[in-house]
This record gives sequence, structure tokens and C-alpha cells, in this order.
Amino acid sequence: MFNYLANPDRFMRFSKIATPIFALLAFVILVFGSVWSLAFAPADYLQGQSARIMFVHVPAAWVAFSAYSVMAGGSLVYLVWRHNLADVAANAASTIGATFTAVCLLSGSIWGRPTWGTWWVWDGRLTSMLVLLFIYLGYIALRSAISDKQKSASAGAILCLVGTVNIPIIRYSVVWWNTLHQPAAIIRKGGPSIHPEILQPLLFMGLGFMLLFGALLLLKMRALIFQNRAAVLAHRLLDEIS
Repeated sequence: MFNYLANPDRFMRFSKIATPIFALLAFVILVFGSVWSLAFAPADYLQGQSARIMFVHVPAAWVAFSAYSVMAGGSLVYLVWRHNLADVAANAASTIGATFTAVCLLSGSIWGRPTWGTWWVWDGRLTSMLVLLFIYLGYIALRSAISDKQKSASAGAILCLVGTVNIPIIRYSVVWWNTLHQPAAIIRKGGPSIHPEILQPLLFMGLGFMLLFGALLLLKMRALIFQNRAAVLAHRLLDEIS
């Protein structure tokens, strides 16, 4: 499947069909998931209604990690095999990942105000997520600052791969350091600690967010491919005129 989609023309044919399907599924799931999580899921027994922001905060964090995984995978493939479509995927995932990381941080701050009594604390999980946002923004800025496309792609790929050291720090920060942020509640030894009536809509919202990420990624990749093709055509026209 990967080899099939590695061809830009085949990818464009596939994404033309898959993008609206992903978008429609994401819309339907997020609408039903929002109603389920806001109207029917029970309030948390300790935090009350304020805990409902987890239905946005947690899926946004999942997308932030997924987008960086796409970036890292695309960057590695580009550096090793110089595959342009892999670079397109990494480039497309960067802006999406930065947006969802910002949503995660903002929603977490809103959640932290009634829970911790403050908008922000410099604990391990929050600080490492902020570093992730800075890595995303640094990647975007670096690529924008270099006009040569190959040099831009290579520099961005190296920065992205260096930045992957932050991912395990985010994952295990609540284990390594004493933190206000709650420990892992879903992927943990002994199974999830969240009640099924809250866990089920949370996973449902997570699916909707991931489908939305898929739709946005395909849409952004298509836009970048069209942009690259337009630049090539413009360059050829200028050569013919001159």
C-alpha cells in the first residue's frame, strides 16, 4: 500500500476520494461524540463538570503526537531515500501538529484553572508539550527561511529527527517527575483507570479527531503538491520566454 501511494499521481487519485470520506466521517463522529460527551457522559466524581474538557484536550494531544510521528517518519524516509512525497507529508503534518498542540495546551490551561487553581505550572508534562509546540514552530520557520527546496527539506528533516527526543520525555514525564498533571489513565499497567462511561465517549472523540487529522493531512498534501507543480510550470514558462 505504501509503495502504491508513494507515486504522486496515484496518491492524488487516492486522496481525491479519501479526503471527503475522512472529512465526512470526522464530522459525523465529532457531532455525535460531542453530544455524547457533553450531554450524556457523567461528570467526574472529583472534578465535576470541568473535566468534560478532556474530550477535547486528550484527543488534541493524540493528534499532536500523531502529526509528529508523520513528520518524523516522512523526514527519515526523505533523508534516506530522498522521496519527495515523504517530505510533502512531513511538511503538511507540521502546521496541523502545531495547531493541535496549541489546542492541547490552551484546553489544558482552561482545565487547570479550576482543578489546580492556576492557568499554568512549569511541570514536566506541560513544559515538554510547550517544547513540542516550539519544535513545530521552529520547523515551520526553518523551512520558510530557506528558499532552496532540497536544503529546506533536509534542514527540516534533521531538526524534526533531533526533536524526537522530546516525545519520550512527554510520555514519561508524569512517571519521572513529581507533577500536578495526572498520570497515564488509558495506556497503563492494569488497564484504563477511567470509568467506561467516560472512556467510551473519550475514545469516540479520539477517533473523530484522528479522522479529522487524516482529512486535513491529505488536503494539505494535495495543496502542497499542486503548489509544487504550479511552481515547476511557472519556471518552465519563464525559461521558454527567456
